Amino acid sequence: MRQRGAESWQLRVFVGRDPVTGRKRWTTRTVRGGKRLAQRALAAMVTEADQGLPGTDATLSVLLERWFETASPDWAPGTVTQTRSAIRHHLGPRLGAIPLKRLRAGDIDACYAAMRKLPGRKAEFMSPAAIRRVHVVLHAALVQAVKWGWIPTNPADASSPPRVIRPDLAPPPPADVGRLLADVATDDPELYAYLRLAVSTGARRSQLCGLQWRDVDLATGALTFTRAVVDGPDGLVIKGTKTHLAYRVTVDASTLAVLDAHHDRMTERAAFCRVMLRKDGFVFSYAPDAEAPWRPDVTSHRWRRARDRVGLDGVRLHDLRHFMATTMLTAGLPVSVVAGRLGHARPATTLNVYSHFVDSGDKVAADVLQTIMEQVGEQ
Repeated sequence: MRQRGAESWQLRVFVGRDPVTGRKRWTTRTVRGGKRLAQRALAAMVTEADQGLPGTDATLSVLLERWFETASPDWAPGTVTQTRSAIRHHLGPRLGAIPLKRLRAGDIDACYAAMRKLPGRKAEFMSPAAIRRVHVVLHAALVQAVKWGWIPTNPADASSPPRVIRPDLAPPPPADVGRLLADVATDDPELYAYLRLAVSTGARRSQLCGLQWRDVDLATGALTFTRAVVDGPDGLVIKGTKTHLAYRVTVDASTLAVLDAHHDRMTERAAFCRVMLRKDGFVFSYAPDAEAPWRPDVTSHRWRRARDRVGLDGVRLHDLRHFMATTMLTAGLPVSVVAGRLGHARPATTLNVYSHFVDSGDKVAADVLQTIMEQVGEQ
């Protein structure tokens, strides 16, 4: 406590070291009045310092960088790429310079509002889902800041990210899928084999790209999915399946014949190049010995060209997975069977995604109730 004038006192309390820079931090206040009034104010400041967290003068950019370095080694490659993009293109430029202790929910909401319309030659709008993904990154970083003691509370808890409404599934009808496969069969036999497996197994793009010949039993038609190929920040990455579980799928006889013919073509190509087709080679590969898999992004590019050629604009490659699932559910197959074929860890996941297509059981229940009621009425 330092007297600065006849009725003026400067109060200064040590509140700890900055957790980021290590520098000593002080809180300072000037009060006017007698010495006893200044002493009471100083005691109140000491109490506040004892009860509060040390805090930091670091900006949000410092937090994002430190959090990313700490957490990203355990992430999937796609998560690393997506998070880095959210920080670099949105959070850093819009909120990065704000000190954490001054960041408020209003600042975050203003950022989300600005992201809805991005400046450019033409107005480009970010979807609510894309903004929500940025919010997830920011919220996770601020949660860590609270754990580290950099801030007392998470301002993102009070923010209002846009609501995301899940669109209704609209898989392509069987006639369109058949027309597409017929066109691809003559134009691109390798892509045809890939799409036949996509339709038959419902496997994700990354899992089909990661399928190896040692995972295929050409005698029984059983395929085992144990890995996935994804585009990482530094190139292709081979990882486990999305659920981190291996699962097995059996294909029908006609799809097995397509896969067998594809194996023959790959064997002939390898022999022409004077190499052997590797037993651990990838089923879909540009390399003569099948050492390297198809790139997922190139696979999608080939799909779009085939799709546009037959007039199926807007249909995604992933929609073939929905086509398989909804076709099986509409036919009345048990949800547990469909879940196993999709590689879902729990049937509840399948129900959550495809609940609108599980209606056959409800019709049976209605018929049973009708029979019971009729029998009761007869008595």
